[in-house]
Order: sequence, then structure tokens, then C-alpha cells
Amino acid sequence: MKLNYRIIIFALAIVFGIVFSVPSLLQTEGGKKITLGLDLQGGLHMLLGVKTQEALKSRIKSIAASVKHYADRNDILIDGLTFDESSVRFEVLDSDEIKAFDEFLSKIEGAKVEKNGSVISISFTPKEIEKIKKLAITQAIETIRNRLDQFGLSEPIVARQGEEKILVELAGIKTPQEEQRARELISRAAKLELMAVDEDRNARVYNMSDADAASYGDVILPDAKNPKIKYLVHEIPILDGGMLTNANVGFDQNNRPVINFKLNSEGAEIFGDFTGANVGKRLAIVLDGKVFSAPNINERIGGGAGQISGNYTVLEAKDLAIALRSGALLAPIYLMEKRSVGPSLGADSIKASMIALIGGFVLVIAFMVVYYRMAGVVANIALIANLLLLLAVMSLFGATLTLPGMAGIVLTVGMAVDANVIITERIRELIYEGKSMHKAIEDGYSNAMTAILDANITTLIASVVLYVYGTGAIKGFAITMSIGILASMLTAILGTHGIYQMLESKMSKSKNYRFWFGIKG
Repeated sequence: MKLNYRIIIFALAIVFGIVFSVPSLLQTEGGKKITLGLDLQGGLHMLLGVKTQEALKSRIKSIAASVKHYADRNDILIDGLTFDESSVRFEVLDSDEIKAFDEFLSKIEGAKVEKNGSVISISFTPKEIEKIKKLAITQAIETIRNRLDQFGLSEPIVARQGEEKILVELAGIKTPQEEQRARELISRAAKLELMAVDEDRNARVYNMSDADAASYGDVILPDAKNPKIKYLVHEIPILDGGMLTNANVGFDQNNRPVINFKLNSEGAEIFGDFTGANVGKRLAIVLDGKVFSAPNINERIGGGAGQISGNYTVLEAKDLAIALRSGALLAPIYLMEKRSVGPSLGADSIKASMIALIGGFVLVIAFMVVYYRMAGVVANIALIANLLLLLAVMSLFGATLTLPGMAGIVLTVGMAVDANVIITERIRELIYEGKSMHKAIEDGYSNAMTAILDANITTLIASVVLYVYGTGAIKGFAITMSIGILASMLTAILGTHGIYQMLESKMSKSKNYRFWFGIKG
């Protein structure tokens, strides 16, 4: 027997497979574990809808706030600043200053500006409206994924479904409390706004209707701690959460949890200008349409830092900080479908899948030994190494194993054996033709290589496409198939070739070809 580079690489691959797959299979504390998907360990499946029209309204409202700040900062007198779901309107009192707005208006992406004398109207082109709605979906997916990652869940699945739907799968959610917390974190808009209290009319807020408030350009908002307390605030905010850069849990002087937030440079500038010009008045800190605090402005506040206080537990404050850090949802989401998968169902799925996997594996091994004798044993060694490598790579990179993923493993077993069947049949044909053992092995691998590469590469391409464009269960299938194919290229081709080269002299002396390859002669 002689060692060669093929057998050395194969041996190292087996060692690698054992080191990283065994701790995962035994679920020991040491080493990484394979994460089980929703269908195997239970969890929560949700289908969410997105109210994209609200994203357009939010963008319009943000432009109205920018118009007000630009006019105040440049001492331009404007009147009648209003907005609806599709446009912002205002009048420039000094017609000579209309041109001063041109530079500002030119920077609004996708804006359609109409001027009627001194009255300016800002809306969006149909193309920009469609872009805003698509962005709302994309941003919602990224925001939800970021929140769940910080929530601590392993491998949450968040993917687009259709035009305006989002699929969310959370494996490992087992209790109603965990489910409720996850749902609240996902659905929380986390829309932060700093709004000026209308001090001139706030005393009469309890005698006002929403229509009355709207006539003054105001809106009535409830207090977050006590909904009976109401505030009259200017509808156009000073700034919004889009200028937020960070949010963390802290504690006030009474050791109660609060959320400290930080604004970007633009937000800090607007915040500083407003507080400097409104000393003695109140600024309402509004989150998701509720006033969390309305402190008096005692002096100009620079640096762009603020604080949100409330009757939070530490866990509630932590979740709120996560929601703020990950960004506000551009459009509200709503639950369209919810399905819980219990751990017992997951355990049944694992049991059934393991029976299928082990049963198929044993049948394949038995067939190879009976039909191909020692060549079958060599193929089985490669097959076992292939499974160890597959599990090791999944464990090493923290891949999620799903029920379709286990089906992918079963299919990988078949494909790995198929490569060895093709190689062995080519070797048997050459032996029938009277070739020497060395010539039969080398030419057998050479002749079989084209068919094996074609089959494996095309299947690998299909698996990559499934992973890129698929969701949930399809991704799980694609992952195991891709890893299994790459592993089989190493074990079924390189590994078995190395074993045959190592045993070649012994096989040549034996002359018992039936024993080695299951053929007569």
C-alpha cells in the first residue's frame, strides 16, 4: 500500500467531519450545534401585510417639516402650510423670496412642484410613488430582520411574499409570552417624532374635537402613561425618527429604565435651533402617536441627545430601544395569517425524517456491498465521509436544518452513490476488455469524470438558484443540496480514487476481480 495526496486529503476531510459533526449530532455543550428550523423544533409562522399608502403620507409629512425648518432658518415668511396624503401646500408671503425655495425644492427626489403665483404645491411623480411603496416593503423586511436578530432568535426567516406581503418564521418560539413579545417587536412602528405643544390653545384641548384641532393645524394626542391626559401639538413635527442614529437603555435618578437617543448632525441642528428659539415652551416626545413626555425647554439643547421616559420594565425598555435602533417602519404592518408549530409536531417530524434518512442510507449501503463487493465498501466509506462533511460544514457555519433540508440530505446520499456507480461501471467495462488494474482504474475515473461533473455542476447551479430566489423551506433544501454536492465531489471522486491507488498493488496480485468489483473472472 502506498499513500498519495488524494488519500491524505480524504483522511483530513474525514477528521474534519468527525471533529465538527459529532458534537453537533450529540448536542454537546462544546462545539457549535446545527440549528433546527421551524418545522423541526416548533415556532411561529406569520404572514404580514404592509400599508404602503401610509409610507407615502409619512414622506409627505416629513417634507412639510423640512419646508417649515427651511423657512424658519432662512427667515422666509410662509403661510397656510398644510399637507394631505399626496401633497404639501404653502404660500410664500413675499413673492420676491419664491426663488429662494428653488434650491431646496430641487433636492427633493422625485418631486413634482407646481407654482400658482405665490402658492407652491409639492407632490410626487407616479414613478416616485411606486418607488416609495416598494421601498416601504424592502425597508420593512430589513427592519424586522434587524429587530429579530437583536431579539436573540437564531436564523429568523423574513422574506417578501407577493407584492405587499412579508413572510416571517421564528423557530424556537414555544410559549405564549415569547410569541406575544416577538409579535409586539415586529409590529411596533417605533415612529419617533418631536412635536411642539400648542401652548396658546392646549388649555382648551379637552373641549376640542379632532376637527377643531385640525382647523388650527394641530392634532390631539394621548399621554402614554395616562390616556385620559391629552396634548394639543402642532401636526407638522419638528423632526422625526429618520434622524435617529442610536438608542440605548439607561436609568434615571430614581433608577427607573429610560431610553436615551441620539440624533444625526441634521437632526441635532434642527433640535438645537428649535429649542433655542422656544425657551419656556414645551416639546412633546411622541412615539407611535402617544406623548411619552412633554418637558419644558429651559435652554438651547445642543448635541442632539434626548431621553424617553415611561413606566417601563427593563425588558420593555430593551425591546423599545431595539425597535428604535433598527429604524421606524415606513408603513404600518398588520397580521394576515398566524400559525404556531408545536414542539411535539417538530419532534414527530424529526423522528419520521430520521427513519427515512437512516432507512435509505442502510438500503443504499447494503445494495452497494451486495452488488459491487469491495468496490461497494469503498463507495460506502466515501458516503459516510460525505455525510460527516455535510453536517460538519452546516454546524461550522450555523446553517439551519429544516425538514426539506433533511430531504436534501437523502437526495445527496443518492447523488453521491450515483457518482461511484458510474465510476465502478466504467472500471468494470475496462476490466472486461482485458485492461490492467492500473489502466482500468485511471481510465475509469477519466471516462466517468465528464458525466459526473455535468450532473453535479448543473444540480449545484439549480441549488444556488433555489437558494437565491427561494424562501423558507426551499432555502433549507438548497443549502443541504449545495453542501452535499460539493462534499461528494471531494469524497466520491478524490477520496475513492485515493483508496484505489493505495490498494492497487494488492488488487493486481489478487486476480479475484469478483471480490473487488463484483464481476466474473
